[in-house]
Amino acid sequence: MFKDPVCKMMVDERTAKHVSEAGGRKVYLCSAACKSQFDANPSKFGY
Repeated sequence: MFKDPVCKMMVDERTAKHVSEAGGRKVYLCSAACKSQFDANPSKFGY
């Protein structure tokens, strides 16, 4: 399980529909809204 850095919800990497990459790492997000927020400013979330 991976913790969504935006909303802190736990996301299963095997079934995640929303994935971004930042700092050479994959980031799994729970929703399109969280992905959009993350993609706009990954450094805000520590990436």
